[in-house]
Amino acid sequence: MSQEQDQTFVEYIVKSLVDRPDDVRTERTVDEMGVLITLHINPEDMGQVIGRSGQTAKAIRTLLRVVGAKHKARVNLKIHEPEGSRRAHQSHGEGGHQQAEGAGDSMDDFKL
Repeated sequence: MSQEQDQTFVEYIVKSLVDRPDDVRTERTVDEMGVLITLHINPEDMGQVIGRSGQTAKAIRTLLRVVGAKHKARVNLKIHEPEGSRRAHQSHGEGGHQQAEGAGDSMDDFKL
């Protein structure tokens, strides 16, 4: 149980934060770099886990490192970003481009 204690810890914290705890699952892999826990959550809960400016995710990672240090292991957390997430759309500029065009049209009304 001590090896998977870090994985159980992450699941407990994240399930307490999100609106859809049944969708939370983790994968644990061990290699020469240490332990990697990959977190899979419902895309609608992504903001709750990441937090404002990433502060919640940073806090979870800090606590996870403490748990790992207790067992003399380096533990990292990766938050899996699903294909259809909002962030993926924003990086392609799909939504922002239309807003820029619309803003220019409304500014024409104010020209003298």
